[in-house]
Formats: sequence, structure tokens, C-alpha cells
Amino acid sequence: MTREVTQVPHRNDDCRPTTPWQRFAEAFRARRSRRHEHAPPTSDTESPAPEPVPGANTLWRMRTTVKDEPGSLAALCAALAGHRVDILSLQTHPLAAGTVDEFLLRAPGELPASAIITAVSSAGGSDTWIERADAHDLVDAPTRVLSLAARTALDAAELPLALRQLLGRCTIRSRPAPAGGVRGPGGLPVEGALDDTVMRLRAPEGGVITVERPYLPFTPTEFARARALVELDARLGPRVPRGRDVLTLAEGSDITVRRADPRDLEAARAMHDRCSAHTLRLRYHGPVGDADRYLNHLLSPRFGRTLAVQTASGRIVGLGHLLWDGDETEVALLVEDAWQRRGVGAELLGRLVALAREAGCASVYAVTQASNTGMVAAMRGLGLPLDYQVEEGTLVITARLDEAVVTTGAEELGSASAS
Repeated sequence: MTREVTQVPHRNDDCRPTTPWQRFAEAFRARRSRRHEHAPPTSDTESPAPEPVPGANTLWRMRTTVKDEPGSLAALCAALAGHRVDILSLQTHPLAAGTVDEFLLRAPGELPASAIITAVSSAGGSDTWIERADAHDLVDAPTRVLSLAARTALDAAELPLALRQLLGRCTIRSRPAPAGGVRGPGGLPVEGALDDTVMRLRAPEGGVITVERPYLPFTPTEFARARALVELDARLGPRVPRGRDVLTLAEGSDITVRRADPRDLEAARAMHDRCSAHTLRLRYHGPVGDADRYLNHLLSPRFGRTLAVQTASGRIVGLGHLLWDGDETEVALLVEDAWQRRGVGAELLGRLVALAREAGCASVYAVTQASNTGMVAAMRGLGLPLDYQVEEGTLVITARLDEAVVTTGAEELGSASAS
């Protein structure tokens, strides 16, 4: 499938070098962003729902604003009770112009979202938002926040994922601190800033974490919880799980697959030096002017997870990256020439996809050249539904993670337990 790509200005906020493929990828992401618009899926409100089962119930998450005066909440509860809707949990967020109430509701399966919204509106609720909930939402807010804090404490790469689970569907972008040791942008308070649907938080390394959720404004309580998670991350410092797996390739060579971080910069740079210009061009879609600038970004747990393949002597011969790209997830591979066509790339890709599934990603995409038959074959080898988008020799392959895959030990690599 050929897709027209609109030219857009290329941003280089994260200090990565600008190459033709990155300009393509930026345009590709812009088109996807305009398509998604970060709005709740139509299935959350008025899309066709499954045929109601008599006696069945449906869980809903709902947020509405009521006047901050006695009796407002009581009227709302009475309106819901009139439709046989149970309130399983309630959180209130006082604001200057009223109170935002968050509900977890259990309603009769045949009751549509529109009827709940109408009842809430008749009782004085405004700016009402509702979506389907599931069993995970039955966990109370303090327990959920503590669980996310525990995950973040074990792995620095969990911070963006924890923020997304805390705040729901949102776009999270990290911008590193400017070069020269200047910490953070001017004008941003130490405690961060909240502006309706956008929050900005000082990243532990001095940059900025921007969180956007255009379809639903953030509350001060959500801002405080997000800021607490970021502050916890800053206090704990750099950390990566040290679990590793030793595998034997088909021809008999033993390799170790483990998580990598900035401490592997020198070994990763040495691998780059051993790679041919052709291999580097296939990976980076152009000449590599400054490998350090690429690798500092790719190895940082702030931007995703990296797996390294090393030989028995400790030499790194392959790198696989799972990169958080706003609300998308990218996979990328680099395997040293002498170790290509030996199953290393497929092993890395399978593990990256397993990590993406564990992180709750709906899909992953790879940006490569149409001539890169190895990467295309590895993506096909996943056994997942694939979408292809081509433009001037650049190929974007998107794998939808809605079918089971073999995890090949990703749980150990993604957790704090070391083997």
C-alpha cells in the first residue's frame, strides 16, 4: 500500500541527528496523530455495543463536574440509582469553579452510555465523560498508585508506562536537558506546570516530560500523583533489571541476551565501529555522522528498553530497541555483520514484541528500507497481522499485537529478578 506523506518540519528536540528517514518518520507520525487525535475510541460512548445479555452488568468509568454546594452529589447519586446504577467507587477533585467527581459504575447491561449521561445532566452534572471499564478498574486508586510506584522503582523504563496507566490514554514525550549542563528549560517551575490538558514535569535528568490528553483535562490530583512518580524516579536514580538469558544458536554458538543501558555505551560504540557502512545505512537509513548521539538516546531507559546480545567473551554483537514514541511504539534492530543470518535479529525482535505486549502496547512499528529483506523477514516471522506503508523506498511495517506470540523469556528480562 502506498501512502502519501505530507512534508512537516522536523523536530530535533531529543538531540538525535536528522536523516531522510527521520523526516519521513516524523511525517508518518504526524499523519497517525491527526488520524487518532488522542480522542476516546467511539466504542467508549455510542458505537454499536455487543448484544446485551439479560441480567448482565457493564462497568463504566465516568467523570462529571457538579456545583460545589450541599446536595449536588446526592442529586447525582439519586439520578443514577433511578436507573439501577451502582456506584462502586467515587473520587472527588475540588476545583475553583466546582467539583469534578470520578465514578466507577456498575450498570445494567442494556443501559446505554447515552442514558447515563442524560441522567447525570438532568441532575446537574456537566462536562460528562464516560468510557467502558474492566476488572482492573476495581482496584482502588491508592493501591493502583502504589503498584505503579513499585514497578517504577524496579525499572527506570517503566516511568512513561506508569504515567500512561495512571492517566489513561495520553501522549508522553521526553525532551532531554540542553547540552552544556543546563538543567531544564527556563520558565518551568521546579514542581512542573499544569495547563488544562497538558502537564509538564521536570525529568530526573534535567529535561522535561510532557503529558497531553486533549480529550479530558487533567485534575490537580492527577498532576500531584504524576509528579510524585517522577520525583520517586529521580530519587532512585538510574536502574535497569539485570536479568539475562543464555541461549544456544542453531550452529552451536552461545549468546547472552540482557537489558542494556548507558553503561554499555562504549561496547555499543565498538560494535558500531565493526559494522559495515551498508549495515549501518540499513539501520539508520543514512550515513551515521555521530554514533554517540544516537546511542546516548537509544540506550537511555527514559526513551524505552534496549536489549543487548553478547558473546561468551562479553562482546556486544546485537542491539534491539523498543522506543516509546508518544502513544506509538517503535522497534529497531542492529546486528553486527558477522552475526547476521544466524537468528540473532529474530530472537531480539521476538523479545521486544513480548516486552511491548507486557507493557500493554497495542502495536509496534519498524521504519526500514524496502530493500532490507532481513528486517522484513523478521517482522513476518512474528506471525502477527502486519500493515505496510511505503514512500520512496522507506517502509513502515506495523505489527498488531492482538494475537499470541511466544515470549522467549521476556518476563525475566523485563523484571527485576536476575538469573
